[in-house]
Amino acid sequence: MAGLTDTIPVPTEITLHQGTRVLELRYADGAHFELPCEYLRVYSPSAEVRGHHPAQAVLQTGKRLVNITAIEGVGNYAVKLVFNDGHDSGLYSWDVLYRLGQEQERLWADYLARLGAAGASRDIDLSLITAKPGNSCSKH
Repeated sequence: MAGLTDTIPVPTEITLHQGTRVLELRYADGAHFELPCEYLRVYSPSAEVRGHHPAQAVLQTGKRLVNITAIEGVGNYAVKLVFNDGHDSGLYSWDVLYRLGQEQERLWADYLARLGAAGASRDIDLSLITAKPGNSCSKH
């Protein structure tokens, strides 16, 4: 299982800053990463996001304001992050989190380039949200 070898750094501290939507990770080797919730969500290791093969990966859009609502430990090798958009199927092993921290700049630039190439956005497409009958914003 990934994250179980002695060569994989294990976080000594994990702090969720919900106000700024950042997960902060500190390591005994001195490494320190501040990973935005959006970044963690779009790079979720789940099959829903990554697929079972790189060609099956699904570009995540509209995740700018996503936040983490819970962090659940999984054995001694990972955490499960629960996001406020309902996504909770990715297990973030220690090696995945460390790699996401080390490669944050490159991976984020790649994500933004893929969004641009697809003509997609980090923001939610409000045109896809329809009002329910009887729910009106106007005052009578």
